[in-house]
Amino acid sequence: MRVSLRDIQKMKRQGERIPMLTAYDYTSAQIAEAAGVPLLLVGDSLGSVVLGHDTFTAVTLDDILHHTRAVVRGARRALVVADLPFMTYQISPEQALANAGRLIQEGGAQAVKLEGGSAMAPTIRRVVGAGIPVMAHLGFTPQSVNQIGQRVQGKTAAAARTILEDALAVQQAGAFAVVLELVPAALASAVTERLKIPTIGIGAGAGCDGQVQV
Repeated sequence: MRVSLRDIQKMKRQGERIPMLTAYDYTSAQIAEAAGVPLLLVGDSLGSVVLGHDTFTAVTLDDILHHTRAVVRGARRALVVADLPFMTYQISPEQALANAGRLIQEGGAQAVKLEGGSAMAPTIRRVVGAGIPVMAHLGFTPQSVNQIGQRVQGKTAAAARTILEDALAVQQAGAFAVVLELVPAALASAVTERLKIPTIGIGAGAGCDGQVQV
């Protein structure tokens, strides 16, 4: 039986750490599955890791669809989350819903991930309202690297407050979990304590509910 959102949320309630791995193909999905990893991410990091692009923003929806199909074929138990690539959800909630729907219907994913906080809350609400689970992504958001640079986010009091507010906003909008990337460990721990949904850290210290390895 495939891991469900309820299973992931139960892990947080029980204080059980949540491991998450990226997978880009059938073989990597099978390896992760054999290790018992409950969450797999088909990330737009495949742009640089697999496809040789300089940035993640070069990844297209068709790229993600292709790799998601392969991962789903290799993972019969893990919950598979597929990234919505750059400019496939930022234009409008309806655009996001249409493309998220393709990742579920054509790709076979069980959930999608998108970047952004309060500004993306209406989009998250729209997608979740249609029955598609959404994982949010805060802190350093790779699709915005040209704007914010690749550096730790939330270092000032004001920036930390914004990240906390964003986390609460995406939770209220219906996100089932949130990735915290490149934020101070103390901030990640504070956000984790405030949220009812799981936090998945990447370069955010050991205080998150889970960790994702790219």
